[in-house]
Amino acid sequence: MEVTWPSHGKLSSTFTAMGPYYRKEHSVKEQYFFDCLASCVSAKPAAEEREFFGWWLELRLVDSGFEYHYWYGLYDKQGEWQKMSIPQKNLQEVQQSLDVFYQKLVTQLDKFSITLSAAPSLSPNLTLPAA
Repeated sequence: MEVTWPSHGKLSSTFTAMGPYYRKEHSVKEQYFFDCLASCVSAKPAAEEREFFGWWLELRLVDSGFEYHYWYGLYDKQGEWQKMSIPQKNLQEVQQSLDVFYQKLVTQLDKFSITLSAAPSLSPNLTLPAA
């Protein structure tokens, strides 16, 4: 069975409908960017000054599907991701938000018969489970 690859616009609409993860402004055709501010570092600063622990993920088109690579880190006051270890007290919340997102992503890509695999550069212990 031949797969009809969806257009960039169709994929973009699909990703947008998944929730607040998709960052259209950081995505281009054949490469899509997602992130999640999963856990607030401290509620004390004003909203625009807060930092968050979370993750970001990139999808890249390869052959007949997508490869993903993701990182954990801190979303800083400047609105930039900094790769870092997540403190133990925040780790479960961050990991759970990635798991929820990943299941949604797999479900959506399955509708188009698009495969999803870990990038070769991703450490095997970070590979996300198939849905």
